Amino acid sequence: MNPTAGLEAEDFDTLDNILDDLRERFEETPQWEFCEGFMAALVCCRRAIPDSEWLPMLLGVDEGDTPDPESGSFADDAQRQQFMDLWQRRFDEIKLALDTPVEALDDDNAYAPEVMDVRGAIASLPPEERAEIDDSEIPSFAQVWALGFMFAVENWPDEWAAPKDKDANKWHDLSLEAVVALTEDDTDVPTLSALSEDGPPSVSEERLNAYGEALWAIYDLREIWRNIGPRVAQVIKQATPGRNDACSCGSGKKYKKCCGA
Repeated sequence: MNPTAGLEAEDFDTLDNILDDLRERFEETPQWEFCEGFMAALVCCRRAIPDSEWLPMLLGVDEGDTPDPESGSFADDAQRQQFMDLWQRRFDEIKLALDTPVEALDDDNAYAPEVMDVRGAIASLPPEERAEIDDSEIPSFAQVWALGFMFAVENWPDEWAAPKDKDANKWHDLSLEAVVALTEDDTDVPTLSALSEDGPPSVSEERLNAYGEALWAIYDLREIWRNIGPRVAQVIKQATPGRNDACSCGSGKKYKKCCGA
């Protein structure tokens, strides 16, 4: 298998299985769709966030934790390595997609998030099975993905502070607003199928439009930080004493006869 290739369906199944296993030991482990949004934010982030920072934030697992099947950690080193390998492949895939110019979101090279149409899946069930499901807590299309993205933004606020450039600042705010819009419920009447042409109506036209706007916003955010670059820590230079001033080391000598010699 090519380690740099994009993920296939069975790879996402493997990730789901690992997350399910982790959830047995740490109940706050998120679904992959949330992880997908979180990852997209890491790709767009101004600074490259290391594993040691995002692993405990996302999964409750410290990078240096010894695998322990009885705790919130990975079950063993092999499971950790498998997860991290798949994570890196998907990260590289998203990064390549966002760095590749596209004219339309249906371009084969465009970024296509791994999102689920849960409402569509429920609508496809037989009536008697649908009746048994309480759909009051069913997330709207791409809502979990957007929540994952904003979770990363909120946990690294310094890296997501608006740029000083006026135009970049405007695009930054508008782009984040487009993602935030997807964190809200789709309360309009579903008239379209989210992921297929012939599926049952599961999403409103407004929601699909908002989804498209959010994806373009991700491209804009990636471009903004690529152009500006990472934050540079401010260096405060202390004033150098004059040659005849007392030396700052506290020796009592003149600077020119002490540290300035």
